[in-house]
Amino acid sequence: FETALAMHGDPEGLAAVKANLSSDNAAVKTYSAIFAGEAGAANLKEKLIKQLNDENRDARIRAAQALIVLAKNEHPQDEIVVSDVYEASKEYPRYSEGSILPLNDGSLLYATTQFIGSGSDFATARIIAKKSTDGGRTWGKQRVLQENTGKKNVMSATLRYLAGPLQEKRPIGLFYLKKNTLSDLKAYLKVSDDNGKTFGPPIEITTPPGYHVMNNDRITILSNGRWLAPVASTPDVHKNNHFVCTCFISDDQGKTWKQSTGNVDYAKRGAMEPEVFELKDGNVLMIFRTQSGHIGSSLSCDKGDTWSEPVSWGVRAPEAPATLRRIPSTGDLLLIWNDNFEPGAGHSGKRTPLTAAISDDEGKTWKLKKNLETDADHTYSYISLTFHDGRAVMSYYVGDENRLISSRFRSIPLTWFYEPTAD
Repeated sequence: FETALAMHGDPEGLAAVKANLSSDNAAVKTYSAIFAGEAGAANLKEKLIKQLNDENRDARIRAAQALIVLAKNEHPQDEIVVSDVYEASKEYPRYSEGSILPLNDGSLLYATTQFIGSGSDFATARIIAKKSTDGGRTWGKQRVLQENTGKKNVMSATLRYLAGPLQEKRPIGLFYLKKNTLSDLKAYLKVSDDNGKTFGPPIEITTPPGYHVMNNDRITILSNGRWLAPVASTPDVHKNNHFVCTCFISDDQGKTWKQSTGNVDYAKRGAMEPEVFELKDGNVLMIFRTQSGHIGSSLSCDKGDTWSEPVSWGVRAPEAPATLRRIPSTGDLLLIWNDNFEPGAGHSGKRTPLTAAISDDEGKTWKLKKNLETDADHTYSYISLTFHDGRAVMSYYVGDENRLISSRFRSIPLTWFYEPTAD
């Protein structure tokens, strides 16, 4: 009775809920967590967070649900959350190529690459992470997910759950690159069975020799269970520096990998930094960076093994990667990229603005184009994108005029992307 009174803000009821969250009885803790969320008892967040580690599964679940309810009630639903979670400095001049994973408990795990002493692609670097329990408004202590085991660095993180949301056991995959030389860059996978606290031994994905670039936040798990790791490869990034795209394929949950039979080549510097995406008809679309003023594209009708002759996707872009995802609630496609092209300029133009657009016809046409970032003195690229609690949650690098690169978090209500534009 007392805990029910908490629903009406009764002080004795709220005190009872607080006391019951410390009970030795799992059922009492479970129901108290429900009341805490429904009563909007924000002062009990710390107790609920502690309950996320309870040995009783129902108690953990109800605590997570209560925290989600509290987070929804605490902030306006139309709030856009933006912060430079990893801010560059002289000691750490570059944070880039990150990935964000919404965890089962409702928190966010945000990994990125930390470069040490220099912002060069070949500088020493490792993969670090922070966690947020309030939708990205604040972030916890930094920790190392992957120390540098390469002769140059490790970089370009992808975080993925490796099993569906209804499965009781959901291992987390950390995919990353290990760079040794100008002709030796390989992709690896490590698996965590404890929700990202620790990771197992590395599994090599790109077994052939060469320089294999797999961008951050790029692994795709198809509806038939196949895993695709899209890669752009060159024998030597200095001597050759012409890239050809393939997919590395796993049909046994990442234990073994094989390279696709077909590949995708393109003009000038080639096909670079690919993304692969399953369409509603079951075919797989590849989009990739080019030097031709547009995003390139190719199609696979056999789940990523062979690829059609590449063509322009019809979307203008500088020499920079684009990120494509399907919005779960609508089924529409959301594209994030740099809507810019300057012929003759370095990288075919600055990586600004950072733009979003919606497609309701599987990428044939785009509408509701909006800019996320417009500052011409900064550059924005290497986007990660996922969805959580009715929001698009993303990270990307922000480069300034001093050649410092920070990693920015942005959370936007999905309704924002559908608001009418002036044109």
